[in-house]
Amino acid sequence: MKFTEFGLDNGILEAISYMGYEEATEIQEKAMPLIMEGNDIIGCAQTGTGKTAAFLLPIMHKVINNKSKNTTALIIVPTRELALQIDQQFQGFAYFAPVTSIPVYGGGSGADWEQQKKALKRQTDIIIATPGKLMSHLNMGFITLKDLKYLILDEADRMLDMGFREDIQKVIDMLPKDRQTLMFSATMAPKIREFAKKILKDPKEVNVAIGKPAAGVLQAAYLVNDTHKTMLLDKLIKDKPAYKSIIIFSSTKKKVADIHRSLKRQGHNVESISSDLTQETREKVLSNFRAKRTRILVGTDVISRGIDIADINLVVNYDVPGEAADYVHRVGRTARADTTGVAITLISEDGMHDFSKIEQLIDTVIHKLEIPKEMGQSPKWDPKFRPKVRGGIGRHGGRDGNRGGSGRGGNNRGGNSRGKSGGSSRSGGNNKRRGPRGNSGKPNSRPKKD
Repeated sequence: MKFTEFGLDNGILEAISYMGYEEATEIQEKAMPLIMEGNDIIGCAQTGTGKTAAFLLPIMHKVINNKSKNTTALIIVPTRELALQIDQQFQGFAYFAPVTSIPVYGGGSGADWEQQKKALKRQTDIIIATPGKLMSHLNMGFITLKDLKYLILDEADRMLDMGFREDIQKVIDMLPKDRQTLMFSATMAPKIREFAKKILKDPKEVNVAIGKPAAGVLQAAYLVNDTHKTMLLDKLIKDKPAYKSIIIFSSTKKKVADIHRSLKRQGHNVESISSDLTQETREKVLSNFRAKRTRILVGTDVISRGIDIADINLVVNYDVPGEAADYVHRVGRTARADTTGVAITLISEDGMHDFSKIEQLIDTVIHKLEIPKEMGQSPKWDPKFRPKVRGGIGRHGGRDGNRGGSGRGGNNRGGNSRGKSGGSSRSGGNNKRRGPRGNSGKPNSRPKKD
């Protein structure tokens, strides 16, 4: 289906045409007509399917055609990175259209706070915000939502995992009941459906390609003990000089720091990112990686969703993610927009059971390789293996009944971690106009990406 068939505002269509896109993706083709008709939506789609444009384009059209002096659309997201990404796409789509936005997220300076406050008092059309910082501005009276007509919750599963449910509910309680609500999630766990029932009215459901990496991803795995992972990682990277952009995922911030130091000692061009860094530092690290000034980026799952970086050649899972869906998000960083890429997972004995669950989710048996003999001996593949509980604290902090009883935030062997390092998402941003391709280049503005 062509974008010209949706009935979008001419200014939006002009920007899309400038970007060189004509055909909508599957999620866009399914969701956009329903949104244009005014339906509440619960959408399930993984990263890289064009989900952001699927809700952003029709909401922008509606805002333009229902102009108000006050804010009429609110997009709530889990992380500052996703807020920035959506705003970058918005600036591209809105270049020829009379509609404004501002990203509201935490971690900035006092100057950022003042800049946000001034922009919000001017009553921007669309606010893109993380829950905590949004609540701060609402409590201070800087945001007026009395005319709000459209609420979008993006990465809803992630927000609930990060403990934002209470903040989101408080925001929703402040909104007009007569509104259109859209909820998008990469997974459709029972908690998501339960939450959707409370805030959506007779929603239409849209599901697209859940739980499978893009067809262009070449997936492989190495059976390797933890003590040999760093040595193998160094060899894998050195053997692939043509790969200019590499992302390495680890389960904890402590491991990220260890991997970063090790690769740095080996002479690799590498930087790391985690929720411990300041907003300014994180943005600088991502900017260097996007611009190919940094070859290797090491991080936790804070970068597995909501960061749109083109042409990633290789994704390495240093640890097997504890949740099968997180594997899809990590691997989704490569082979975006019909390109190709490679995803390699390092499987130690403790990760075998989790990796077998990933294979079940994506309905694929991934080829497993043994490490070179000079590096040591590979563990024998046993998908039924489960890590032993030590003193009531399992590897995954008691995420289920078979893995310890300390709760999700328990201590694991990799260091103190909650398993997912999304971090708090607070801070400010400006509302500068940018060209249709966004301020960081063409990849951040493509309708086919999210």
